[in-house]
Amino acid sequence: MNHQQKPQEGNLTNLKEFVLLGFSDVPDLQWVLFGLLIAMYCFILLGNGTIVLITNVDSALQTPMYFFLGNFSFLEICYVSITLPRMVFNLGTQRRTISFIACATQMCCILILGATECFLLAVMAYDRYVAICNPLHYPLVMNQKVCSQLVIGSWISGIPIQIGQTSHIFSLSFCGSNQINHFFCDIPPILHLACGDIFINEMMVFLGAFLFVLFPFLLIVFSYSKIIFTVLKLSSTKSRAKAFSTCSSHLAVVILFFGSGMITYFRSNSSHSGETDKVLSLFYTVVTPMFNPMVYSLRNKDVTIALRKFLCKQFVKI
Repeated sequence: MNHQQKPQEGNLTNLKEFVLLGFSDVPDLQWVLFGLLIAMYCFILLGNGTIVLITNVDSALQTPMYFFLGNFSFLEICYVSITLPRMVFNLGTQRRTISFIACATQMCCILILGATECFLLAVMAYDRYVAICNPLHYPLVMNQKVCSQLVIGSWISGIPIQIGQTSHIFSLSFCGSNQINHFFCDIPPILHLACGDIFINEMMVFLGAFLFVLFPFLLIVFSYSKIIFTVLKLSSTKSRAKAFSTCSSHLAVVILFFGSGMITYFRSNSSHSGETDKVLSLFYTVVTPMFNPMVYSLRNKDVTIALRKFLCKQFVKI
């Protein structure tokens, strides 16, 4: 990390609001983006909401794997609702301002939910590891109490540290422009506006990224290395295919979410590009929540069957 102290400029501003530039650099596409984002948000709500619903009402899906999936889908709804409605509002009204408090709140929520998602993905990988590598002990190890504790731990693990990190960032002095070259209040573009020495803040970002991104990712890598080693020892080709099939959907989400997240947060502040950050952020804030219901419903027979049963019951009632 190449640390550079940002110079103190003459006018230190007691900011009351920021301006989210978003995609203002493509004015001809504003209404196209407006319609596209509304469609994507509706799809995310419908897709993930359906998974939450059927994993709770279908008795065949009352297993740890689908308990985690239901929580993950609910998390995706919360996560995307922090950023997408604001993006749609800004595009529709062309009012791009966001108050200082609202910006800090948005960042804090994104960091907490992002940490939750990282740990929940690690928990889901651990669940697959136990199911495949220790199938006889699976009901004992992944009992209802343990599953609940793992989910609760995932939801609350990042709260104190991420609140502290957000408070520390927004206690900095800001000078010059109040324009954030992003579509939400993320750490890199906010630090770009800060004055003075931001070395401690950069170190906190790296530490937070290690604890809440790299550490869960390493747990996932460890789980999948054990899974692959175990699956390759299976004599039946059908058994190997079935084992890999149960993991492929989760692995696709992991690669998409962690890949874009690590590139964003493991770079130094000086190497960040506004346009690159916006593209990468779209992957872990919008594309992953939209991708989740597709890979888990279209590629998962249990979810597909449960969805058909649920829809049939609704049509019979009508």
